[in-house]
Amino acid sequence: MPLHHFLIVYDTNAQELLEHADLGHDRETAARIYAEREQRHGMRQGVEIVLIGADSLDTIRRTHSHYFDRSADDPFAELAQPA
Repeated sequence: MPLHHFLIVYDTNAQELLEHADLGHDRETAARIYAEREQRHGMRQGVEIVLIGADSLDTIRRTHSHYFDRSADDPFAELAQPA
C-alpha cells in the first residue's frame, strides 16, 4: 500500500493549526508543497511544518496526536470524510 501524505503547519505558540492538507500518494508533489510551505513559514519562530507519510489518517491521529483537537471542532475531521 503506498503512503498517503498529509501536511500540517502548526503554530506551537498559539497552539493553533494554520494549515492542513491531504496531499495524496504522489511523493514528489507532496515534497514540493512541503518545500513551498517551508519557504513561506520556515523563518517564523514556533511554526512547525510537518509532512507525514502514513497508511491512513487514523495512523497519524495516533502517532501525531498532539496536532489533533479532541473537541467536536477537530479541523482534521474533513480529511476523514470520503472524497
